[in-house]
Amino acid sequence: MNTQSPPSAAGIAGASLPFRLWTPEERQASLATALQHWQAGEDVWVYGYGSLVWRPDFDFEERRLATLHGHHRALCLWSRVNRGTPECPGLVFGLDRGGSCRGVVYRLAGGQVPTYFPALWDREMSTGAYLPRWLNCTTEAGTVKALVFVMNRANPAYIRALPEPELLAIVRRAAGRYGPCTEYVVQTAQALRAAGIHDARLDAIARRLEQDGRPLPEGA
Repeated sequence: MNTQSPPSAAGIAGASLPFRLWTPEERQASLATALQHWQAGEDVWVYGYGSLVWRPDFDFEERRLATLHGHHRALCLWSRVNRGTPECPGLVFGLDRGGSCRGVVYRLAGGQVPTYFPALWDREMSTGAYLPRWLNCTTEAGTVKALVFVMNRANPAYIRALPEPELLAIVRRAAGRYGPCTEYVVQTAQALRAAGIHDARLDAIARRLEQDGRPLPEGA
């Protein structure tokens, strides 16, 4: 019988690569590029598939369930600040190529964009690991073009799909400035279920973490 433990994060390709935080100037340049075709005062849609589902950190006029085609939700991004450290990185969600993803879209009032988008960029674009794109998202009330943060596969923080034992070992060990990686994963699973969104692989991972004695938040 194989009794070997899953490898530590440090033993997985990419986990120990150097990284750096983007400067405020880099984030501002990225934001300006994303908004170059935005008409001041025009409402915008933002797509959420991970923590934005349960902690958007902005006021919104409307929220809808939405499907994005061409990308799927995956724990494919090393986190060395928010849910991990450089010495013990965690994993956070990204939108990787292929398939589809069920999430939510938020409509922000145009007058709030200058207020909320700089903070959104500080949160989502701290290392440039995502590519901000305006993509069509399908809702029951019609298709909307929303801001979507998709995975930048050229970024050193990108990690291809891991076997479940390795993924779970990383999630269980890691914690960062926003708290344990376990908490992040199970809160996302809870929020998706509460919204009526079924993600079989994420549910399976969350249940494994629950069985460890790390229960899902109340109401999950």
